Amino acid sequence: MTLAWVLFTIYLLGTSYLGWVGYKKTDGFSSFAIGKGDMSPIVVGITLAASTASAATFIINPGFIYVDGLSAWINMFLGTYSGFMIMLIILSFKFRSLGEKMKALTIPDWIGKRYQSKGFSLYFAFINLLSFAFVVLLVGGISIVMQKLLVVDNTTALLITLIFVTGYVFLGGTYAHVYTNVFQGALMIIVSCAILWTGIELIMETNNPGFWEQISLKDPNLLKLINPEGILFNDFFSTYVAGFFIGVALVCQPHILTKALYVKTNKDVRNYIIVVGIVLLLFLLLVSAGFFAQVVVDPSQLIDPSTGEFRQDLVMTVYLMNVFPDWTFTVVSIILLAAAMSTLDGLLVSISTITANDLVINLIDKFSKKKIDQEQKMKLAFRVSHVVLVVIAILVFAINLNPPKLLGIFGQVGVYGLVLAALAPLLVGVLLKNSPIKLVWTASILAVTTHFVLFFFGNELFPNSGFTFANPSVTAVLAIFIVVFPTLVIAYILNKKILKNE
Repeated sequence: MTLAWVLFTIYLLGTSYLGWVGYKKTDGFSSFAIGKGDMSPIVVGITLAASTASAATFIINPGFIYVDGLSAWINMFLGTYSGFMIMLIILSFKFRSLGEKMKALTIPDWIGKRYQSKGFSLYFAFINLLSFAFVVLLVGGISIVMQKLLVVDNTTALLITLIFVTGYVFLGGTYAHVYTNVFQGALMIIVSCAILWTGIELIMETNNPGFWEQISLKDPNLLKLINPEGILFNDFFSTYVAGFFIGVALVCQPHILTKALYVKTNKDVRNYIIVVGIVLLLFLLLVSAGFFAQVVVDPSQLIDPSTGEFRQDLVMTVYLMNVFPDWTFTVVSIILLAAAMSTLDGLLVSISTITANDLVINLIDKFSKKKIDQEQKMKLAFRVSHVVLVVIAILVFAINLNPPKLLGIFGQVGVYGLVLAALAPLLVGVLLKNSPIKLVWTASILAVTTHFVLFFFGNELFPNSGFTFANPSVTAVLAIFIVVFPTLVIAYILNKKILKNE
């Protein structure tokens, strides 16, 4: 435990220093939100990969592979990675070019200016509050590892996490987020290689029966391309289709797509996408630890002693405790905390800047009798963004005192709702010259509503459908098929007619 505290303290001091460097680069709300467009593509690429591969990837998701096997791996690795990278390429270049011209600071700001509607921007600022669910997931995941590593209770782990991460984001905003993410991302690359190497050794050295045979003996369904008895990944749609299109949708997260605004040229965008492609591939492969745990981890180790219930979100932590010596486990666990914090700080930057710039400032513009100029707005947004950070920290702390049973599902339901709202407006806004606001606004509302209705009531409304409505990626992708695809077709037809009449 002493070594854990020593290493963790060193990590805190190093990250705090980078937060201070970020603070010195931050001179107003614009630089707090997206920097000054002066960042290296390599830096942005590592930051984006680290932000994308969150606590869910490193800590939570291996548990899904442990439970559902190959079908979950296909969904969470192959499907998500391919969908994410294709969509990142489609959106990033035009999003940056238009964002630079419009001087956009956030996704709601970009959408509001692209469709020339402050009301649309305000709507997205409210929708963005759904990312709060993902913040809860991240902080909960960090707490799980920290409790095991530092031998502290949940309350102490939550306080350390929220005070520390909120503190350096409070000071340095985007620059603190980027600088600390490069540091955290470098550590994550090292530990990813180390964990994957333990799996390679297991596969090569396990004999009589071999590695895959042992898993098959436990449950042959774990190695089937579709697990018919799986909890969440038990048919073609939930395994293959949902994984790909969720990867597509996840690009629309506020802390992901806005990275395109951190650089000055489309050449820089191309270069950071190449970096993201390589680093993210390595990070997402870590879900394979769910397979490794099948051979190494005794199921009794995944029982919560306080409740007697099976905890699949403990799979990665327990696996590491089994395969690494105490000191190595300590080092690796510190880096897993860094992985989770690298996404948490990006989310905190986005949710605070969006709430300040697109919610509070828009509401003041709408209802205030006294008009304020742009400079005053930016100063006010800067102050409000700091207040929002503190409020978020307090609310997340309160919820995680008694966290939801499946943190991964809780976070996914919220964040999928958020990206569904943005998907049609972003695609239409980027791909088509003429963007009918009534159409995309309606599509945005319908997509979110469809997702939530199917997740919470799908089994009651459609009991014989065959869809796994308990899997939020399934309900989200159904919303894409039912709402977003038809919207794109209609928008394309309308755009063609307008261009023909010009």
